[in-house]
Amino acid sequence: MSRICKDGFDEKCIKEQREVYGIAYTQNILSGRWKYLILWFIKSKERRYSEIKAFLGGISQGSLTKQLRELETAGLINRKIYPEVPPRVEYSLSSKGEELIPIIDLMEEFGKKFGEQVD
Repeated sequence: MSRICKDGFDEKCIKEQREVYGIAYTQNILSGRWKYLILWFIKSKERRYSEIKAFLGGISQGSLTKQLRELETAGLINRKIYPEVPPRVEYSLSSKGEELIPIIDLMEEFGKKFGEQVD
């Protein structure tokens, strides 16, 4: 299988490894420690940057900004800037991002079933 590079997949990989490409593509756009949690957190309503940061706790401003930009570039989230002073920015799922929610919900269920049990 061809390697994933910073620019994505080469044509050979897409054509010759089609059955694996789908998994690799999904993993590639969701790679990053916080992306799954960000998508899960904004699945029910628009969220402001500060809400996302507070939810994630220990994430740095730089890491959160990077993860949000990558999710936006991948077409998974929308970023809406309101013309106010100071500007208000809200993040929501795009239709493409909404397509991932069943997968994230299954991950949640798997974790509940097989993850550590807290008494």
